[in-house]
Amino acid sequence: MLEYTNKYETISIVGMAKNAGKTVTLNALLDEAYENGKKIGLTSIGRDGEKQDIVTSTDKPMIYAYEGSIIATPETLFQKSEARLEVLEITDFHTSMGKIVIGRVIIPGYIQIAGPCSNHEIMLTNLKMKAYGVDLIIVDGAIDRKTTASPSITDATILSTGAVLSRDMQKAIEKTVYQVTLFQLKAIENLSIRAIADEAIREKEIAIIGVDAENEHTVTSLNLKTALNAGQKIAVALNEDTRYVIIPGSLVSKTILDIVKTSRHFKHTTFIVRDATRIFIDYKDWIYFEKIGVSIRVIDEIKLIAVTINPASPEGYYFEPDVYQKQLQFYLKELPVINVMA
Repeated sequence: MLEYTNKYETISIVGMAKNAGKTVTLNALLDEAYENGKKIGLTSIGRDGEKQDIVTSTDKPMIYAYEGSIIATPETLFQKSEARLEVLEITDFHTSMGKIVIGRVIIPGYIQIAGPCSNHEIMLTNLKMKAYGVDLIIVDGAIDRKTTASPSITDATILSTGAVLSRDMQKAIEKTVYQVTLFQLKAIENLSIRAIADEAIREKEIAIIGVDAENEHTVTSLNLKTALNAGQKIAVALNEDTRYVIIPGSLVSKTILDIVKTSRHFKHTTFIVRDATRIFIDYKDWIYFEKIGVSIRVIDEIKLIAVTINPASPEGYYFEPDVYQKQLQFYLKELPVINVMA
């Protein structure tokens, strides 16, 4: 699996649910990196590496860190690590378990990791670990915190999924294919539109891009702090000349539903968000939006490099591994699907 990471300096592993095989995926990458002489930097959003899941009370695979690895984790977990760690730096990034400490593994062993609380602090932590000469930084994602897949945080992403999503294999596959669809949303190609959208998002402004009689772009900023519960107000501002609506924060189902109920102009309008981690739209709503012609694009594309699967659920049921893998691979086409539990 390490072969898919060679082009990148930082990758994230994002789990679609607990027990989807994310930690097994992480350990597989750490094993391969050690065998290939790669020096790894490791941090996380959320907590990982504990023997038992603190939410579900189910047994979890622990994280084994090899000698020379660079770890960024809070003080409390730093002290609990079975591996022997050398303190390299105590950062100013605070968490509920203490400041984030960057350390080097002196004697290999099991560790627990958590990470900074904000995306900005994760980016700074990554830069600090790079300064210690790592070949690859892995950011371990957390359930419902898919922002680690954002291109502003990591260069590429591995998605972990599995039978835990549903007892019905087809439903589990549908949910995974939908998440992949979101992660593979294409960026706006027009450079001038990208520049306008990028500035609006940085300024946290909802903006509308239209065209005038000379086919030149016009930009109108709406006096709205957020798109949440503002769908009808956005819809009223649309007209026949509208081409794009820029959403600086999250894009949710209700916003789009209110727009399509209020204005017919959505059919020639493309909605732009920073990246796919900002989209919170239910699968059924997404299918409906596709049917009626809603268009959504991003500024920054997520580079999804592989999907890993766990055919077994902690509830005791499992999918036939080969059938599950082949069917998911059929839908995901060229994207590698790897059974990390094999």
